[in-house]
Amino acid sequence: MNLLLSKELLFKFLKFGIVGASGVIIDFGFTYLCKEIFKIQKYVANAIGFTIAASSNYIFNRIWTFHSQNPEIGLEYGKFLFISLIGLGINTLILWILVSKFNKNFYVSKLFAIAVVTIWNFFVNLIFTFN
Repeated sequence: MNLLLSKELLFKFLKFGIVGASGVIIDFGFTYLCKEIFKIQKYVANAIGFTIAASSNYIFNRIWTFHSQNPEIGLEYGKFLFISLIGLGINTLILWILVSKFNKNFYVSKLFAIAVVTIWNFFVNLIFTFN
């Protein structure tokens, strides 16, 4: 039974990762657009990209990863966004530390921050949002 649960959990995490990969493309795309084209401050641009990606991730995770049938879509979406906003705080803190304190490349640092936040988002959404 534990093996089945472990395989099921791993499969969900892989699906969550695939959805997250699409979110990375959306996140980087909007972050780049806002930062480089529209000249929006880099941390604000980061927040915009992250928020748009989180919204698309909710839709894909609801349908594909977690197969949610919850009729309270607004409440579920609110939980997902709340967790994502905490994730955004973690993401921004990691990004700020790596860029400002360690002089690392902004986009490489962003990728590392996304990896850390993915683990946070998966487990908290599994337990809290899509339980």
